[in-house]
Amino acid sequence: MSSPIEQAMRQICEEKGLSYESVLHTIEAALSAAYRKDFGEKNQNVEAEFNPATGDIRVFDVKTVVEDVDLEELERRQEARRQHAEEMALVHVAARERGEDVPTMVLEDGEDELRFNPKTDLMISEARQTKPDAELGEIIRTELPQPGEFGRMAAMPAKQVITQTLREAEREIVFNEFKEKEGEVLNGTIQRREGRIVLVDLGRIAGILRPEDQVSTERYAPGEKIKVYVRQVSLTGKGPEIVLSRTAEELVKRIFEVEIPEVGEGTVEVKAIAREPGSRSKVAVFTNDSNLDPIGACIGQRGTRIQTIIGALGGEKIDIIEWSEDPKTFIAHALAPAKVNEVELRLEERLALVKVPADQLSLAIGKGGQNVRLAVRLTGWKINANESGSLEESAPAAEGENGASEPPLASMEAVSEETPAA
Repeated sequence: MSSPIEQAMRQICEEKGLSYESVLHTIEAALSAAYRKDFGEKNQNVEAEFNPATGDIRVFDVKTVVEDVDLEELERRQEARRQHAEEMALVHVAARERGEDVPTMVLEDGEDELRFNPKTDLMISEARQTKPDAELGEIIRTELPQPGEFGRMAAMPAKQVITQTLREAEREIVFNEFKEKEGEVLNGTIQRREGRIVLVDLGRIAGILRPEDQVSTERYAPGEKIKVYVRQVSLTGKGPEIVLSRTAEELVKRIFEVEIPEVGEGTVEVKAIAREPGSRSKVAVFTNDSNLDPIGACIGQRGTRIQTIIGALGGEKIDIIEWSEDPKTFIAHALAPAKVNEVELRLEERLALVKVPADQLSLAIGKGGQNVRLAVRLTGWKINANESGSLEESAPAAEGENGASEPPLASMEAVSEETPAA
């Protein structure tokens, strides 16, 4: 049966998600600090070993074997460096008082610089007095007398070491866990609002929704379940910081991958997304499988799949269009639900002149110009939409290349809801 100390250690491991070895290492570091406080000497490099099963403690002075050093010469050089540093400091002060540029202070080690730290190093001549076969670079562990009971003053720093080290270990584990989830979509719960920032509970840590990552039409009530995109994970002085987003276009793509098996498997590919968060998105999809309808796969039976995605985005409308390598066809599809008669491309300006029937012009432009604005962002082409016959006449396009047929579209917004643009 394990000892009470070992049981307590394993309980800490379960509660904090830490490894048993890291907790044991933390306790040994705390015991080393306590020993140095009550029993240690100035030049001892103390390391403690702890056996949780028995509660036994062993303490060692650990040193690395180095070449012999002339201590008098070492002290002389160190004193010279200190004097040089003081002189340079005075030069800096004088330069500032005169308003001159402060010279750069360089303290370089010479090639023959002597290095010796009596706390961590042991000269080879001394090492061979106790161990005749000692070699350079070897680690010598000298066991120190067994400590008695630690005093209260020694226990305080030991407690601080345990608390701080365990906290840092827990922060690092949480950071590594969420760093792997950067660029993914997570389920969270609205925790609270601090000023303009919204905190989202992700389980072991709370992520933050900055104002620029919040959808203006959404109201984040405490306890509300939402899907969030992990934009960035960083480690700060206060611990891991998880920056989330509800406005990123990647959020739409990741939700498509989760909710639509064909997209998750790669059978259907999301080629482009244009989004106005909280209002409307256009998603261009494509497949190489001639037996699969990419738009139908995204909509699902009776619209179940797309309705799930719309719900996850807070009711945001979604247009699913079919992507095409042909710019004319793709631009015609992008302007859906409007029907397009003809698309003329001016390559040098990367401009598309689009002709639509008179009754389709307001639909092509969209409310407040939203439809054509999203089409521009989706295709990467500037689009000029006009009624048929109002554009400058151009040579007739070959049949099947002018986008005259009705573009494949799945729009969750009824045509009757479109109003003419101002």
